[in-house]
Amino acid sequence: MTLFPAIDILENRAVRLLRGQRSEVTDYGDPVDRAKMWIDRGAEWLHVVDLGGAFDGVSHISDVVYRIAKLGVPVQCGGGLRTMEDIGNRFAAGASRVVLGTVCYTNFGLFLQAVEKYGNRIVAGIDAQNGMLAVNGWTETVDMSAITFAKRAKQTGVRYAVFTDIARDGAMTGVAAEETQTLAQESGLHIIASGGIASMDDLKKLKELGIYGAILGRSIYEGAIDLKEAIEAVRDAL
Repeated sequence: MTLFPAIDILENRAVRLLRGQRSEVTDYGDPVDRAKMWIDRGAEWLHVVDLGGAFDGVSHISDVVYRIAKLGVPVQCGGGLRTMEDIGNRFAAGASRVVLGTVCYTNFGLFLQAVEKYGNRIVAGIDAQNGMLAVNGWTETVDMSAITFAKRAKQTGVRYAVFTDIARDGAMTGVAAEETQTLAQESGLHIIASGGIASMDDLKKLKELGIYGAILGRSIYEGAIDLKEAIEAVRDAL
């Protein structure tokens, strides 16, 4: 299983939000410094999100993505991507994969175009509130279930998806393991679990269920999980 330390960026700071609420923010300093810290502790991927872009639909973090990507670890990156130009700019800044969330639902044609052009470098962002798809920085829930959308995304040729249980995000209340497993089984996608991961038990449970990956946020920032130990514990035997 692959672990993705999260670097959520808001106003050029590395932050964590509680359940996606912009008013519930904790500042963790310079995002590039945080990237270096996670790389020093063994990170093999980084998950970078432009929160400002996710909320406002306009991205301004290309320079930060470039500086992080130059550190030598592949970057999976999302937030605020609404056009092919936005997506291309994120790749040009150095991202190895781009996560598309809101636009997957609001402009499915553009989603198809992105997958056709970039293939498996496009990751579907599936954010759910009580099982229903959430968009626009998690401020709106739409009339489509996460499972229905995941199946639809798989039909485009997408291979990877990030699944976030919004109610658990940043709360360290435990991962939605069964829901994540169901989504993976129903859709056939390689699911990266996000939200609520609080302990090594959560990671071991995901690994036992065959989940492809997990995003670690507050748990590693607050020291509940030691990133280096976690990477060693869940690494698949060669």
